[in-house]
Amino acid sequence: METFTAAVDLLTTSGARRIGILGVSKGAEAALLTSVHDPRVDVVIAVSPTSRVWCNVGPGLDGEQRPYRSSWTWQGQPLPFVPMDDSWTPVNPGSGPVAIRGWYELSEQSFADLLPRAEIPVDRARADLVLVAGGDDAMWPFLRFAEQLAERRRSAGTTAHLIARHDAGHRPRFPGESPAPASPHFLYGGTPGADALLGEAAWSHILDRLRSTALLS
Repeated sequence: METFTAAVDLLTTSGARRIGILGVSKGAEAALLTSVHDPRVDVVIAVSPTSRVWCNVGPGLDGEQRPYRSSWTWQGQPLPFVPMDDSWTPVNPGSGPVAIRGWYELSEQSFADLLPRAEIPVDRARADLVLVAGGDDAMWPFLRFAEQLAERRRSAGTTAHLIARHDAGHRPRFPGESPAPASPHFLYGGTPGADALLGEAAWSHILDRLRSTALLS
């Protein structure tokens, strides 16, 4: 998180009076956590967000991927996280792109005792939140995660703006963006049409929140 709060430092010392962060997928995880730990963040646009901290993706600073460790630190200390259950196997191994949503869902079950401490406490964030999620996401259950984030805000007496489509996937496309290219490794769910419709539906809300907070950064 220190990387992101240092960027906020740079923006504020450069004269920015309002700060916004847009993050997609793992970047949305970072954006939400930054808003929790840095009250200078005014708005977060979290596209395909998670509601909790997950483990590292790829090797750490030591060059090793295992054992799993937290993706993030705060003040030099790793944040509580959920590891992956490596007993999971894809439905059709070796036959093309893989949907890994089931891996995350299995890991939630296997490490259920770790979930409470790993939750992202967005109820503590001062920032305005816009959450964009597709229900057909094949990477991880983003719509459920987004609904958890929104409920966490409601329980604290604050709000989050949730824009969702049940037929959209992991990669919503905003107006002017081309359809996302297919991946040889992963399935992302959704369809080009549904992903574009979700991005279009979210776009006006995103612009509204950015304009209403008068962002200068």
